[in-house]
Amino acid sequence: MAPALLILLGATVILQTDSLPNKNAVLLPPVSFTIKVIDLAQVLLHWEPNPDQEQRNVQLGYHVKINAPEEKDYETRNTESRRVTILHKGFSASVRTILWNNHSFPASSWVSAELKVPPGSPGTSIVNLTCTTNTEAYNYTHERPYQVSLHCTWLVGKDAPEDTQYFLYYRYGSVTEECREYSKDTQQRNIACRFPRTVINSKGRDWLAVYVNGSSKEEAIKPFDQLFALHAIDRVNSPVNVTAEIEGTCLSIQWEKPVSAFPIHCFDYEVKICNTRKGYFQTEKMKTNTFISIIDDISKYSVQVRAAVSSVCRPVGLWSEWSQPIYVGNDKQKPWMEWLLIVLTAAACFILLIVSLICRICHLWTKLFPPVPAPKTNIKDFFVSINHEVILKVLMVCPVYPRLGAQGSVSGSLVFCVPEEARRL
Repeated sequence: MAPALLILLGATVILQTDSLPNKNAVLLPPVSFTIKVIDLAQVLLHWEPNPDQEQRNVQLGYHVKINAPEEKDYETRNTESRRVTILHKGFSASVRTILWNNHSFPASSWVSAELKVPPGSPGTSIVNLTCTTNTEAYNYTHERPYQVSLHCTWLVGKDAPEDTQYFLYYRYGSVTEECREYSKDTQQRNIACRFPRTVINSKGRDWLAVYVNGSSKEEAIKPFDQLFALHAIDRVNSPVNVTAEIEGTCLSIQWEKPVSAFPIHCFDYEVKICNTRKGYFQTEKMKTNTFISIIDDISKYSVQVRAAVSSVCRPVGLWSEWSQPIYVGNDKQKPWMEWLLIVLTAAACFILLIVSLICRICHLWTKLFPPVPAPKTNIKDFFVSINHEVILKVLMVCPVYPRLGAQGSVSGSLVFCVPEEARRL
């Protein structure tokens, strides 16, 4: 068993050694490298392996580097590559041969190709190109119940002649369409375009390419192209069937998801509640299509809702417009009889408070309502009071009968007598 394993290991080492190129070998650059425009904002890079390159037991690869309009590099084993990019600034790229399984081996030299900048006078191309998409219900087929429209606007180039006329095209996937509905400025130049129906898939992730060229009898008009990510330009519809009702101090709001190809769980919502009587509003974010809030039951409120596609379903994009405001509640004032009753009650309470303070300060309560003596409850005090009463009763004035004095005068005196009963006490 051991000799067999050694033989197998030796064969593997020999095979790996044979698959490595000779140290003196050199990787040769590709040949016939070309760049070709195949559609709006799309090019095809193509090259061929060098016919003199030794390819026995070697896996070749290619290192591609985009030089303009933006730098980027990547590796591939194919001999062609498609790129989606703007072209009004020109395009250039380079490619070289590499050893696919051994990046430490020296690569070949670079070969390059480029597309020149399109002809046209500077300052004649459009500027400030903006585009938005919008989804509408489409009832003609069950396979595609929603239809996406496209609307683009731009400004005329600052150096464009007065007779300049612009024309817009868009490409999504493999389909290219020319605009049929233009809006014009005062000089009858096209400055906006609308496609009521397009092949754009609102849930798709492909780039939208928009290309605008022009014509003039005076000079060549420079073309312009731009790429748009759908999530960045998709104008989401507002929520529909918004309802609100008040029960006591509870405001309940409900709505349905916007018209969209995305399912109900793909939306975030914002609710704006404005107190029209007090002039303030609150905004709340949520992921469900219901909201309940505690409010003042004597105010009137306006309610609006807007939506955006959640990051769960695609990259975060634009919010929709606010829905049309709906009004709930009642901001009518209380009847004057109720207000009169409230004022009289408050006045009576205030008067009572003032009278109470005056009586307290002038001690009128003590004069009007003197304190009632407390009853005696002490037994000892009871007996003491009885003794005093007995003593007072037995005290008396004892008269002394008059007697004659030495010269025949009458004299007498009062003597306090204490009877025997008092002595026993």
